[in-house]
Amino acid sequence: MSSVWGRILHDLRNPLFRQGYALMANTVVTGVLGMGYWLLAAHYYSPEEFGRGQAVITAMRLFASLTALGFVGALARFLPLAGRRTPELILRGYGLAAATGGVAALGFLLTLPLWGQTYSVLAGFGPGLFFLASVVVWAVFTLQDVVLTALRRATFVPMNNLVFGLVKMGLLVALAGALPSGGIFVSWVIPTALALIPINWLIFGMVVPRHIRQTDAVAQPPRLREIRRFLAGDFPGTLSILAIIYLVPVAVATQVGEATFGRFAMAHTLASMIELLAMNMAVSLTVEGSFDRSKLAQSCQMALRRAFMIVTPIVVVAIVAAPLILTVFGSDFADEGTTLLRLMSLAVLPRVLIEVYLSALRAQSQARRLATVQIGLAALVLVSTLALFPYFRVDAVGYGLLFSELLVAFLIFGNLRKILKYGESGKPAVTQGSSGAA
Repeated sequence: MSSVWGRILHDLRNPLFRQGYALMANTVVTGVLGMGYWLLAAHYYSPEEFGRGQAVITAMRLFASLTALGFVGALARFLPLAGRRTPELILRGYGLAAATGGVAALGFLLTLPLWGQTYSVLAGFGPGLFFLASVVVWAVFTLQDVVLTALRRATFVPMNNLVFGLVKMGLLVALAGALPSGGIFVSWVIPTALALIPINWLIFGMVVPRHIRQTDAVAQPPRLREIRRFLAGDFPGTLSILAIIYLVPVAVATQVGEATFGRFAMAHTLASMIELLAMNMAVSLTVEGSFDRSKLAQSCQMALRRAFMIVTPIVVVAIVAAPLILTVFGSDFADEGTTLLRLMSLAVLPRVLIEVYLSALRAQSQARRLATVQIGLAALVLVSTLALFPYFRVDAVGYGLLFSELLVAFLIFGNLRKILKYGESGKPAVTQGSSGAA
């Protein structure tokens, strides 16, 4: 035990691991509190309202993330050395994400009859306006965590989401009697809006000024042309990945009943949390690779080893214990979600390779290759899911994801090996053993 604790303390002195572990801790915190939240929702709300709440929240996150997630790679790539332009880049990201998400949500509301009965709850001026505002709020909320990570302050992220999750759960119970229809969505949005105030005060009042002072000597503020060139490659690819995360569940919601979607969404949410663990270390890799690209190969090696070391046992537990985990929510959840949870959990293993490779490409600003890999992965997932849906129903999402990620991991493996061996220098990388960073 002492050796494990010593290893952890040693890792925490390395910004790559400190950031990655903080984001992984955040995923655990949000995962545990998320399970608690949905357990309470299943207890206090009807199956139909449970499924409807899941569907509306998924739609909100889809539109809010249209631009917000597209800026994740750019902010992680350029904020670390943006110098005095740091506040400007953050505010531009916030504004563009909120505006784009709001326009997309407005188009959704104007075509609401086309999206099925599940979303009819948003009909009317009041519900529509609340949904529109929630999309804007969630867009900014999404980018807060990325900004803190890019400025090497990811340790604030789990604390923020711990408070957010607890308040959200309390409001969920409080609204069960007063607002049985719509209480789930309202309890999700109100704490999100309140969280914007203290976190952005922290970012602009403390973190950004300190970051500018610490990096002023080495700052290399990016030109708008450079950012646009990067986004031209990364943004279309990120939109494609967004289709996997949010558009697939929204599409499923239009094909199945509310209660069935609620059971699908629970298994999908749990598996997505495991997938986030694979992505956390990758985001930290982009930040550290941007600070020092000469150590890219070494950073990739360390990120890959730590990610597999942490994710693999969790995947094994999820596959073995999937029925028991889902039974906590009810026997119907286990009956309909076990196969999906197992398939999506298994797909996380090839996803680790893909995410490390994508983060290395972002650190190198290889926008065209980024777009190719991401768009190809999304196209494979969507096509295979659509082709399999008539035969496997909601389990088609799991089969499509596993097949697609295994294939893409196989195709990119050769290029990833080159990065792990040479990085950008063209010379063999210093191994972890010789550097003492293992």
